[in-house]
Amino acid sequence: MTQKTIAGKTIELNDEGYMVDPSQWTREIAAEMAGEDGIVLTDKHYEVLEFLRASHSKGETLTIRKVGKSGIVDIKGLYQLFPGGPLKFSSKYAGIPKPASCV
Repeated sequence: MTQKTIAGKTIELNDEGYMVDPSQWTREIAAEMAGEDGIVLTDKHYEVLEFLRASHSKGETLTIRKVGKSGIVDIKGLYQLFPGGPLKFSSKYAGIPKPASCV
């Protein structure tokens, strides 16, 4: 575990860079984390992040297929928004733990 200042807030991250406390999440933190990976978040990105946060808070298991069926974006669109690991990166920017389906 490490502490890091992101968007003016000191947050705790696990060894893989995921937030330990999802309640600390803000859009500004998400934008800065994504920016470090070369992604500029758009309204569509934030729709996905909000969906993931809401699903996580309900205790639902997150999968790429579930996001694809959300009506926000299809699976191909999810890969375009978050290249190189759509669920892995979107979960990281959403401030929630990495889903078990991600390696």
